[in-house]
Amino acid sequence: MRYILIALALAGCIVSALALQVHYSNDVQPCDINEHWDCGIVNHSPFAEIAHVPVAAIGIAGYLLLAPLCFFRIRKYLLLGCLVGLGFSLYLTHIEKDVLHVWCIYCVVSFAIITLMTLLSLAWAFASRKKSS
Repeated sequence: MRYILIALALAGCIVSALALQVHYSNDVQPCDINEHWDCGIVNHSPFAEIAHVPVAAIGIAGYLLLAPLCFFRIRKYLLLGCLVGLGFSLYLTHIEKDVLHVWCIYCVVSFAIITLMTLLSLAWAFASRKKSS
């Protein structure tokens, strides 16, 4: 289970790095598909930074924190970190859906990754608790 979670955390880093590249680029992005799917609009919006730190960079840091928690089997903090990441991603998804009315494919993939990581870390935590009972 931990290697799957580590692979997902690394995939999350890659997706977040792609979003960070969009954040700093003014070129037309390959994810500029139509008026409903445009990573450039999302990553250049006022919601793309918190205290002048790009949200994508926060994503990279979050996934980099989750990977060693997986590796060292620190299940309680892994689950907590995943829940925080999922909450943050849900907030950003709300911004895309209800405020910007535009979706970023990288953000949606990151949302799927953190959702899957949360579910897997929850299952892993419960499985380890059941074994110790």
